[in-house]
Amino acid sequence: MLKEAMKAKDEAGLRTLRAIKGAIILAKTEKNAGEMTAEKELQLIQKLAKQRKESFEIYQGQGMIDLATKEKEELDVLEKFLPKQLSEEEVKPIIAALIAEMEVINIKEMGKVIGAANKKLAGQADGGVISRIVKELLTITN
Repeated sequence: MLKEAMKAKDEAGLRTLRAIKGAIILAKTEKNAGEMTAEKELQLIQKLAKQRKESFEIYQGQGMIDLATKEKEELDVLEKFLPKQLSEEEVKPIIAALIAEMEVINIKEMGKVIGAANKKLAGQADGGVISRIVKELLTITN
C-alpha cells in the first residue's frame, strides 16, 4: 500500500501509512512487547484514529483549518483499516444481552460488563459509548 500511495502521490495516505508503520515498529521494540498480533495492530490503528479525531476537533475549534484538514485526511485513511463502527442503537441490545447473560443487577459490577462488552465489540464501538450505555442500562434496572 505504501508503494501505491507513493505512485499515486497521495500525500495524506503516505503520511498516514508511515505513521502506522512507525507505531507498529515502536510497539514491537517496546520492553515486554511480546508478539505483534492482528488485535494489537487494530488497537494501534484505533489509537492513531482517536488521536487524529481529537486533534481535528481541537484545530477546528481554534480556527486552524489547514491543520484540521491534514488531521481529517489522515483520519479518513485510518478509518479504511478499522471495522465498521456500530451505532448506539446497535450497541444497546448487545450490551443488554450481556447484562442479562452475566446476571448483573448492581451498578457496582459495571466494570465486569464494560470489560466483556469491550471484548465482544472490539473495534466496533468506542469505549466511551460502551461505558455510557452500560451505566444507563444498569441505572434503569435499579
